[in-house]
Amino acid sequence: MAKKFKDTKVGKFLLNNGSGIVNTLGDALPSNGVLGIVKGLIDKDETLSPEDKEKALKLLEIDIVEMQEVTKRWEADLNSDNKLSKNVRPLTLIFFSVAYVVGWYLDYSLENITGLLSLIVGAYFGGRSYEKTRR
Repeated sequence: MAKKFKDTKVGKFLLNNGSGIVNTLGDALPSNGVLGIVKGLIDKDETLSPEDKEKALKLLEIDIVEMQEVTKRWEADLNSDNKLSKNVRPLTLIFFSVAYVVGWYLDYSLENITGLLSLIVGAYFGGRSYEKTRR
């Protein structure tokens, strides 16, 4: 899960409904701690109607479940006997890092690869940090 809070389902919903929560936490990486804080902020937000609060809380639960499922998938990959599934994240990181350097050297437009590389680096190191703290 290395997308920013403003890119989550609940983040987009709050942004479109005028809540200031996204302005405060928009660039934070969502984790159970951050999403727990968001739940409290949604409850206290006076700009949202009760219906919008209820919908935002449902979207928040969907985002939490999505994060948990991604973590479970990564843990299953790590516990697998298959070497490729254990090494897919490091190999992807290496491939896109090399592609970025080659593209920079050959003076290609790096906009798309930069975004992908940022996502991969965030997911790899954020996911690894999360896995280490859970053990």
